[in-house]
Amino acid sequence: MNTRIKTLIASLALAASGLASAQANSLLNVSYDVAREFYKDYNQAFIAHYKKTKGVDVKVDQAHGGSSAQARAVNDGLAADVVTFNTTTDVQFLADNGVVAKDWAKKFPNDASPTTSTMLFLVRHGNPKNIKDWNDLTRPDVKVIVVNPKTGGNGRYAYLGAWGSVREKGGTDAQAAEFVAKLYKNVPVLAKGGRDATATFLQRNIGDVLITFESEVVSVEREFGKGKVDAVYPSVSITAENPVAVVERTVAKKGTAELAKAYLDYLYSDEAQEIAARHAIRPRSEAVLKRHADQFKPIQQFTVAKYFGSLSDAQKVHFNDGGQFDKLYQSGK
Repeated sequence: MNTRIKTLIASLALAASGLASAQANSLLNVSYDVAREFYKDYNQAFIAHYKKTKGVDVKVDQAHGGSSAQARAVNDGLAADVVTFNTTTDVQFLADNGVVAKDWAKKFPNDASPTTSTMLFLVRHGNPKNIKDWNDLTRPDVKVIVVNPKTGGNGRYAYLGAWGSVREKGGTDAQAAEFVAKLYKNVPVLAKGGRDATATFLQRNIGDVLITFESEVVSVEREFGKGKVDAVYPSVSITAENPVAVVERTVAKKGTAELAKAYLDYLYSDEAQEIAARHAIRPRSEAVLKRHADQFKPIQQFTVAKYFGSLSDAQKVHFNDGGQFDKLYQSGK
């Protein structure tokens, strides 16, 4: 083997080594629509923390969209190192397909959900339609903007929140179904994801009320300025968990398992929990939550398990093709 060939092979080996090293020090977080601003701030904090504790420079990229659409993209080959979704069904979908660990919910505290949120209403400034609670969303003069529950976790929680609001007041499932059908009759267009719903409401100026995550209030004020919308807290709402998982399929190929775990572990730190609070995402830390008590207004909440068994059960009954949502939505149109 002549010297030129040896030099070329050595150069290629060095380049491959450098590429592998770069890959091992970079992550892709695939997440849901309305978490993009939170993760922009969190990523900066994590990068600084990792540099300080490990002495290693890392890079974190993020990709956002409707939670279910993102889960399908990862399943189809999008090389995420971690997923940070807003419904457990989207992570479970990946677990069922061998993309994340079968026992993913046991890998991190709080069933691998470092934060929560709840659903509330955004109305136009001054609340001209005087919308106060779920029942107001079925009035004939009210148009409701909401995410399609078949494409985003935001939409699933809105649907389940509406259904559960009837059950919380002593209503039956039949009465809940009737109420939800009336509500969706007032929906002029189903949004693809949380940010699409916000754009429909504020940029296209469609609808009188937007059902969305509590955290979207902060995003709206930052993007569109204060005074555009008012937040209305209904009498009762649903607890929305934000589950996370390491994408085993990707980290095994890239060698990023340790970095991916550290990234998700740090979500439980006081610094990360504070960042979540600043973005109106409810921290799990009781101490941090208490420090932000003025921001997180008390609201009666119920869990998915109380009326639906689990999100996976709800998926089968309500959101799979031909399920309860399809029947109610089509009957109202």
